[in-house]
Amino acid sequence: MESNRDLFLPEAWHRPGEGSRYLQLSRYIAAAINDGRLAEGYQLPPERDLAELGKVSRVTVRKAVNELVNARLVEQKQGSGSFVQNSAPRTEQSLSSLVSFTENMQARGRTSTSKILMRGLFVPTPDEMMTLGLSPHQKVARIERLRFADGTPMALELSSIPSDALPDPEEITTSLYAILRRTGLAPSRAIQRVSAINIQADRARLMGVAENTALLQISRTAFLDSGRPIEYTLGLYRPDIYDFVAEIRPDGAN
Repeated sequence: MESNRDLFLPEAWHRPGEGSRYLQLSRYIAAAINDGRLAEGYQLPPERDLAELGKVSRVTVRKAVNELVNARLVEQKQGSGSFVQNSAPRTEQSLSSLVSFTENMQARGRTSTSKILMRGLFVPTPDEMMTLGLSPHQKVARIERLRFADGTPMALELSSIPSDALPDPEEITTSLYAILRRTGLAPSRAIQRVSAINIQADRARLMGVAENTALLQISRTAFLDSGRPIEYTLGLYRPDIYDFVAEIRPDGAN
């Protein structure tokens, strides 16, 4: 493991033109926590020492540590210092299986909860019209949820469903797919696209990560047997605790 001095020297984390120093420092320490260079229980150097090592002001260090505390990566203990918190357990989800977040957590013996951030019936956006095959005169049901497993924020999901398939978004309290199955409108297949995105400050706070942390972004369009698109979901997932797995077979394999 690198020494404290090597780990926190400015040449290790500061890149001119890539944002404020406190954000660069917080992102760097967050990455060191996530990749194991800073283990659980590790005590960060005192504010004054960290400022001297990083050649920054104590205000910069304080703001960087606050970002890590807000992201739940560091815990401050009064009179003792700042410590790396326990890591949340990693969770796997297959990209080849069409299961809901709730069902995936239940299958792993974990307790899933959701915080509803927004839901209702809206005029569809151009993307929703194209993806779900809607006209400008139709409504779309939208629900945005912050998803937790055992109290840890795991994902932020925004789902769009044609209003004739979900006329009352208030019905959704846990699993969207459970409601769609009840009405015979659960999807049978989906197309998913995976990319990476740097999260903005307001959503970073919700997800428990530092601002500009790279998250996995998955867009999913789900279809009925008839081929009708029934759901479009855009989700952000924490790569430090979420693993997406896909089975790959040779072309033509049974």
